[in-house]
Amino acid sequence: MIRHDDPPFAGFGLGLRKPHYAEFLEHRIGVDFVELISENFMVDGGRPRQILRDVRAMYPVALHGVSMSLGSADGLDGAYLQRLRALVDEIAPLFVSDHLSWSRIEGFNAHDLLPLPYTQEALDTVCANVDRAQTALGRAMLIENPSSYIAFDGADMSEWDFLDALCARTGCGLLLDVNNVFVSATNHGFDAMAYLDGIPADRVRQIHLAGHSRGRELLIDTHDAPVCADVWDLYAYVLPKLGAVATMIERDDAIPPLHELLAELGTARTIGAERLAA
Repeated sequence: MIRHDDPPFAGFGLGLRKPHYAEFLEHRIGVDFVELISENFMVDGGRPRQILRDVRAMYPVALHGVSMSLGSADGLDGAYLQRLRALVDEIAPLFVSDHLSWSRIEGFNAHDLLPLPYTQEALDTVCANVDRAQTALGRAMLIENPSSYIAFDGADMSEWDFLDALCARTGCGLLLDVNNVFVSATNHGFDAMAYLDGIPADRVRQIHLAGHSRGRELLIDTHDAPVCADVWDLYAYVLPKLGAVATMIERDDAIPPLHELLAELGTARTIGAERLAA
């Protein structure tokens, strides 16, 4: 078993997106790290890879994947793992993460983060896939809790119990997306604080903070708005349980000027300093 037992990295960072590449490369921005989408740079050479090299020369980098499909009953794509391993070996990222979801079956890729039933059978599948991924990468991964919009009948466990068992069996760490907890708790009517009390706090290495949108009946994890007050409250609630871990702001649509994201990150720093001191 490969365990994520590295000393915690307690920095504050941003998800680096294309509109802000130039600013990050031309000026030293006040962040402790940046997170990049793995699949955007899993190419042999070319401009994307050079941008990543230039960014890595200036900032610590976390790699965040969106299509490993850890819940796939078909297993993982070996060619994908080889490309990701080459990227990991080149830039030595702080973290390598992906989602508790699936997207691929019988060669078809939905290009979406599809939900899992929280059953023993699904847990066995995810554990086998995480073990294979960690062996292929030569390091432990962080697994992100999803946002969800449907619940399956016949679930054997809660999502937080599923994550706890996954960490215990594979040695992986957790990427705790606080916005996803809030979205799912609102959509399904469970207690977000009970979720945060139930996760294995000692396995959390990174936190995502993001915004969402309200549909007719559900909240949607769109990453196109500032972090809302309820998510900030949950962040403040969970921090003393976790201690000093990496925190970042994630924005993928309606991307604002960089100074607005840095102001949000300043809020995270302030809350972090206050809650950890207390």
